[in-house]
Amino acid sequence: MFSLKRNPHQIIVAVIAVAVLAMGILLFLIPPALFPDPANGLQVLRSMHLGGGFNNMVAPDQSDISQDYTEYLTWWSPGQYLVPYFFKLVAAISMGQAIAITVSMCTAIGLTGFYQFFKKVGFSPMIAALSLVFIICQVAFFVPYVYYNGGEILLFAFEGWFLYGCASFNKPGIKVALFVLIAGWAGFFFKSSFVWIYIAGLCCLWIKLCAHHKGLLEWVKKGLWVGIPTVLSLACIYLFFLSKGPSPASTTKGLKLAAETFSFPLASPLLSAFSIDDFVHGLIYHFGPALLPPGWSVAILFLFSLMSLVLILMIIRRVTNNTYRLFLVLFYFTALLFFGFAYLHQLNISYEARHFRILGILIVPGMVWLVSRSGPVVKVFFVLICAGIAGFSVHYLYKGFYFNKNVSAHGITGIAQPNIDQESLNKIMQLDKENKHAVFVFIANDLGLEVVNNRIITLPAIRDNLKIDMDEYTYDGFAGPLFIVLPESYNGPKEKMIMKSFTGYRRFDISPLSNNYMLYEAREKR
Repeated sequence: MFSLKRNPHQIIVAVIAVAVLAMGILLFLIPPALFPDPANGLQVLRSMHLGGGFNNMVAPDQSDISQDYTEYLTWWSPGQYLVPYFFKLVAAISMGQAIAITVSMCTAIGLTGFYQFFKKVGFSPMIAALSLVFIICQVAFFVPYVYYNGGEILLFAFEGWFLYGCASFNKPGIKVALFVLIAGWAGFFFKSSFVWIYIAGLCCLWIKLCAHHKGLLEWVKKGLWVGIPTVLSLACIYLFFLSKGPSPASTTKGLKLAAETFSFPLASPLLSAFSIDDFVHGLIYHFGPALLPPGWSVAILFLFSLMSLVLILMIIRRVTNNTYRLFLVLFYFTALLFFGFAYLHQLNISYEARHFRILGILIVPGMVWLVSRSGPVVKVFFVLICAGIAGFSVHYLYKGFYFNKNVSAHGITGIAQPNIDQESLNKIMQLDKENKHAVFVFIANDLGLEVVNNRIITLPAIRDNLKIDMDEYTYDGFAGPLFIVLPESYNGPKEKMIMKSFTGYRRFDISPLSNNYMLYEAREKR
């Protein structure tokens, strides 16, 4: 018989399930906006619809705007646009609604996966359920409901089940080999940065398989069941995808040792778990107005580095399950090596806690377990912190839903468009219908998705200091009507810089699309 006293974790899980379902329904009615990365992925999907090859970005050539150039997009993995496209095709719905289904399903699948993993590595169902509550409190949990973040939410859906698989095998064999091979391809399909998680997880799997064997030969023999499919999986990823173009790890600016090079990875468990990086708009890489001066940011990094180390040491000393301790230590160590190397060599990987979300999740059950065995003062303090974070996160979600519903424009994709107003977007879509050989120019890479009959160019936004690399802006040649859409704030030097970038055109006609956006139209060849 069902008992509230006997099965409290079931109540918690049920409430979480209802909340996720309710947010999913609301998201379907109010689809999210796009982060830049998935917007680029959907640009590739748009190019494929217009006749481009698989995963190819097709755009006007800068040396001759009348021609196209084609680039195989290896910077991001294709899952971020192919998964919602699958739902779009199957359900015959808009891309915005397909993204809403993607986010909702990935959230549910991801929470279920981590719940099963937490129980698999020795935590009680109650600790596992409370850990889910803590994860849900974080800003990162609500972000994809406001801005679709592509690979981030897809990876969240896959990570927990991947960890569960790594923790489940006790002896080598064909099942292990198939798991390793397929997990590598699937994880990379969802997000390319899965590679470091893949390596860390397989190291845990290998050690777990060999834990009761002391001979080196046995470790090698059992390791072959993991190592051979790992090499095969990574080789296929490189040969059939990464080798076709540049990626964040393909360019380096030389060695640079800074205070944050290793302190950021060291501090990442707490920065990610408690949404610290979100509260301050980024300690190092700012995705909003910087709230702290650089000196304070570095000091906080060192403080949280020390606190993260202390917390992890406390967890591994007091938690008795060896599998959980193995995962926690190896993932932390692998992240330090991988990102420390990347930051030291100045690879194109930003200092953002979202890259380390898996660490912020891995420490949660151990942390909740420690708190559950602490005194009432510690428990109350922890609950107050969680409540504060949850309040901030819910406020972020409310503002996001309100903005996407009432302020953002909406076009044929159904995606919220925060970088334009409805009046301007309606006129842009009308121009797209009336012209068949025009070029539209935007400074936001999500707006071009609403143009279906003509070619598009996305220029980098110009900062207030007016410092730009003209090589990124200059387009030579002539290719019929040119429509440049700019915010009203670009009036003055910025608009002149952009108009001069199109060297084959003359006599721009300037007209307002609305009170906030302007249209710069040119039809004559210079």
